Amino acid sequence: MRLTWIAAPVVGLAACVGALAWSSPDSHGNGDAYRQLELFADVLSRVEQDYVTPIDEKKAIGAAINGMLGSLDPHSSYMDADEYRDMQVQTRGEYGGLGLEVTSEDGVVKVVSPIDDTPAAKAGIQAGDYLTAINGQSIVGLPLNDAVNRMRGDAGSRIVVTVARDGRDPFDVTLTREVIDVHSVTSRVEGGDIGIIRISTFNERTSALLADAIRSVKAQTNGHLRGVVLDLRNNPGGLLDQAIEVSDAFLDGGEIVSTRGRHPEDIQRYSARRGDDLAGVPMAVLINGASASAAEIVAGALKDRNRALLVGTTSFGKGSVQTVIPLDGGRNGALRLTTARYYTPSGHSIQGAGIDPDMEVAATRVDPSRLQRMGLTEADLPNALSNEEGVHRSALHVPADQPPATWNQADDYQLKRAEDFLRQGTVAQRLASRAG
Repeated sequence: MRLTWIAAPVVGLAACVGALAWSSPDSHGNGDAYRQLELFADVLSRVEQDYVTPIDEKKAIGAAINGMLGSLDPHSSYMDADEYRDMQVQTRGEYGGLGLEVTSEDGVVKVVSPIDDTPAAKAGIQAGDYLTAINGQSIVGLPLNDAVNRMRGDAGSRIVVTVARDGRDPFDVTLTREVIDVHSVTSRVEGGDIGIIRISTFNERTSALLADAIRSVKAQTNGHLRGVVLDLRNNPGGLLDQAIEVSDAFLDGGEIVSTRGRHPEDIQRYSARRGDDLAGVPMAVLINGASASAAEIVAGALKDRNRALLVGTTSFGKGSVQTVIPLDGGRNGALRLTTARYYTPSGHSIQGAGIDPDMEVAATRVDPSRLQRMGLTEADLPNALSNEEGVHRSALHVPADQPPATWNQADDYQLKRAEDFLRQGTVAQRLASRAG
């Protein structure tokens, strides 16, 4: 079974070379491929014979495959059989680990996002943090999979992670590994009339949990639901089909997203069914720089289809789709291969550029003298695909709407502003204006 995966850079703490069917030289006009394979075999033979210590051949070949895939883009990779099984478990929403989405930047493990209510999130690890050592041993320069494997362990075991964060000296964080049961959707009602629905990731249970959340906020407001805030901040993405189903819940027909592969005929269009589960109740969608891929599909669909007002800061900017391809039935692991780009209903790619909010609102006060990009973006990743439309990410600037100097940092300013926009009628007015 092939799994279409559309998550942020690397599935961090959850996370084939068997019989390869090589095309003949005549079929692609590339006889050099065979000569390059002979070169690889020659190098491998020399390393086996002459390297200073015996090598692990399986590990070396896996590293070579990952090197090839990593040279293509930051999201294609090889998973061995154990990593493939871990990934299958993660997509079901329950796995062991710390609860981090990570990538590699200049040989250092960088946090894309901690997952809600996991050991990493509870310990205060933040998007943009660098992890430099585990239990006192440096992981700088290690292949990402090796670093991730060192972070794995039995539930209940302890691990000390050294964190480097801008503006601070490196510090240690002690965490206790847990079985991560990702409850990807949570909900509540604020002020008796505004539903708050939070989606933290897109796993196999997300659309079903969303249906429960919608029923819950409707019941709690006794038919007086004034508006809904859909919180997609720090959501690293996940399964494409779940992004489509989540979008479908809020749309009354029409296109959600399209994907385009290498060949002109490789175009897929995904549309919503008739019927909006909220029956047109105004929506505000919260996004930030760590809202990625599947989260961006939902945000882009609801914005382009004039269903919701986007509030927050520009999203991550991952506009590609990965397909997980088992090798030899998974016995030799699997490839996570970038097979398509995706496009919002307006036909535009967000690759590298991200999605700009309709109402830009900062989470914290921004010091103009220390203006810098908060956290990692797609455009920062090595070998990231270019935006084929030539669109670039917005230049750094100070958002006009940010918390006042007296704002209590324990309160969520972006969420408060989204609620204000719903209660004041700003969302309904802006959507009506755009429709007109």
